[in-house]
Amino acid sequence: MPLLELLGGLLAPPLCWSCAGLVARGELLCRGCRLALHRLAAEPVRLAGVRVWAPVAYSGPARDLVRALKFRGAVHVADAMAAQIVANAPEPLPELDSAAGRPTLVPVPLHPRRLRSRGYNQAAAIADALSRRTSIPLTDCLARTGLSITQMGRNRAERKSGPVGSIDVVGIAPPRVLLVDDVVTTGATLAACREALAAAGSLEIAAVTFARTIGR
Repeated sequence: MPLLELLGGLLAPPLCWSCAGLVARGELLCRGCRLALHRLAAEPVRLAGVRVWAPVAYSGPARDLVRALKFRGAVHVADAMAAQIVANAPEPLPELDSAAGRPTLVPVPLHPRRLRSRGYNQAAAIADALSRRTSIPLTDCLARTGLSITQMGRNRAERKSGPVGSIDVVGIAPPRVLLVDDVVTTGATLAACREALAAAGSLEIAAVTFARTIGR
């Protein structure tokens, strides 16, 4: 946890990450903002050929939590996102447990330049929290190369064309993979990850994210 974030938590009362109202110690959202979360259906959807599931829509308080994790250094938010994924997953979620054995969690990679700037990969933070909560193994076997351009600000056609640059497998690709990211829009980035993993030998590839853009 960044030092300023830690000191802020000690010196100031906890505030809701969405509306800035007071919250109970240990909570990220006030009661009103928790109730305002747009819960999604239990069934996974298929985006760009990838089977993906998310507990909430990328809107309102959920969007504010994603931005807090990505841009405000609130790394601890990742654990709350993982808790939402685990607590609201369908019972059983095939991607999390099956007769074929549990998969390996693989975070969607962040470009090295962005990783140096941010100091952490938000997808890896969520994957780590998921692994601790579920005991599902984790491997960071994907790497992003080429130009460093964020998906934010790109139009839908540009997003659907996939991430700028390329995604490659580093080391051995697990046979069963559960990709992890903070939010999914068109699914193009997940599809690029799936393509790289499949080329490296992965047989089953699905994904979970904290939030999904409404209508996807």
